[in-house]
Amino acid sequence: MSTDCIFCRIVAGALPCVRLFEDEAVLAFMDVAPVIKGHALVIPKAHADPITDVPPDLLARVIQAAQRVAAAQLRGLGADGVNLHHATGAAAGQVVPHVHIHVIPRFADDGHRWNWAAKPYADEAEMQAAAARIRGAL
Repeated sequence: MSTDCIFCRIVAGALPCVRLFEDEAVLAFMDVAPVIKGHALVIPKAHADPITDVPPDLLARVIQAAQRVAAAQLRGLGADGVNLHHATGAAAGQVVPHVHIHVIPRFADDGHRWNWAAKPYADEAEMQAAAARIRGAL
């Protein structure tokens, strides 16, 4: 646990939250600043950041809980869809440095639009070069 981490403080009970689901490894709770009402967060209880350092078995538990919350949003809220969102690093928009998955219920008439402006590769060679660098790091 990190005493500086707001999510660790929530796990410890030092800060309140509206809990949806928890087990020994994972906590799911309502986001206090929702994109869409019903927006939830799923976190590992143990402090973990960045996502690349999370043990695979723990990350699997987090995504399984996110799947469970998504299904509950579809059934319980009558959502038409669900977005899962994760960000690692400030450049990606991460605000709380503790791994978390946003589970956001979506409704056909919710009016929310992601600011997703595609930036295509200049050509096939540029895409192939990026792929080669990623494959080389795998």
